[in-house]
Amino acid sequence: MKYQKKTFSNGMKGIVAPLKETKTITLLVLVKVGSRYENANVNGVSHFIEHMMFKGTKRRPTTLEISKELDGIGAEFNAFTGKDHTGYYIKANFEKTELVFDILSDALINSQFDLTELNRERKVIEEEINMYRDNPQMHIGSLFEELVYGEKSFLGQQISGPKSVIRNVTRQQMMQFKRSFYKPKNTLVVVAGNISPTKGFNLIQNYFKFPKEAKKVPVFKKSVTKQTCPQIKLEFRKTEQAQLCIGFPAYSYFHKDVDALALLNIILGGNMSSRLFINIRERQGLCYLVRSSANIYEDVGNMVVQAGLDRKRVKQATRAILKVVQDVKQNGVTDEELTKSKDFLRGKLTIEMEDSESIAGWYGAQQLLKNQTLTIEEKFKSIQKVTLNDIKRVANDIFKTQLINLVIIGPFSKSSEFTPLLKV
Repeated sequence: MKYQKKTFSNGMKGIVAPLKETKTITLLVLVKVGSRYENANVNGVSHFIEHMMFKGTKRRPTTLEISKELDGIGAEFNAFTGKDHTGYYIKANFEKTELVFDILSDALINSQFDLTELNRERKVIEEEINMYRDNPQMHIGSLFEELVYGEKSFLGQQISGPKSVIRNVTRQQMMQFKRSFYKPKNTLVVVAGNISPTKGFNLIQNYFKFPKEAKKVPVFKKSVTKQTCPQIKLEFRKTEQAQLCIGFPAYSYFHKDVDALALLNIILGGNMSSRLFINIRERQGLCYLVRSSANIYEDVGNMVVQAGLDRKRVKQATRAILKVVQDVKQNGVTDEELTKSKDFLRGKLTIEMEDSESIAGWYGAQQLLKNQTLTIEEKFKSIQKVTLNDIKRVANDIFKTQLINLVIIGPFSKSSEFTPLLKV
């Protein structure tokens, strides 16, 4: 799949990925900032700023005017905040490309951060925090990274921040933070869909004219894993179903074995024919939900298994999950499993790349976080090189007793009753 990229005179980068067979256009703007860049007194401000970007500009004074204009062309639009980047996108009919550029650039550059709207949004974000905390299946992932990286570390703190910050952070603090990070050199604009590279780059240059700032963009503090023994975190709740996460520190984007990690994750718990799904759910009937995932950052990463199950079966499930992990570590995986994991990943990526939104995200995330842009074909070639020995080496490197992290949300309060279970 062809694409072109360009660095503009102000330092901003752009990518144009033409897709002639589609009738849509996706405009995605990524800013390299998230919760790991925040000090504790402003934790949650990146997410708060994201919320304020569609609340009104000089030309479009209210959020209603922005949404009516986008709804008027049947556009899809949203924004998201992570620990290491923030994104804004609009997907629409390609015939409305210039309007899409006009609206999104106006929102990102000219948002007013009206104080009345800002104070109203505090309550909205508090309700969002409540929603996530009241859903153990969603909340447990945050607790897991708190345990792995430290609750008071930059990478371990919550993306949404605590309510105390959301209630008290000032407009001045928000605008100062925005000026520090929303700069051309820290911004990537991606356009994918029915558009030529020439037109795409011209539109990026004409519409995204961020104010120039002489100061350098702050960098995040790198995380270092210093774990020497198993760790347990319990959040007591009187529930019938418990949620648990069992995981290990893993690799960064730049580690040589990151592709092997991705394939190991698929084999372990990445789909409905994975070892965990077949063993824990289908054969033993211990749970409805069981899956694994690899979470990767620029400096560190982790691999985690999540399950939701009857509170009376938590210990049994913990033993069973770790037994599956131990078997992969000791005996490796089969040639058939490795081949199927490669085919699965290839199939998933191929399906995703038929959509302009996914294409924009594929190129954008790579460029922003890794400073590279592999095509799907180049990624496939890299994945194809992974061997059985690579998988076994990665499993032995990651799956160690002293690196186990266990998090449970449910009616449990004594960590000591789970400690003897933690071994691989």
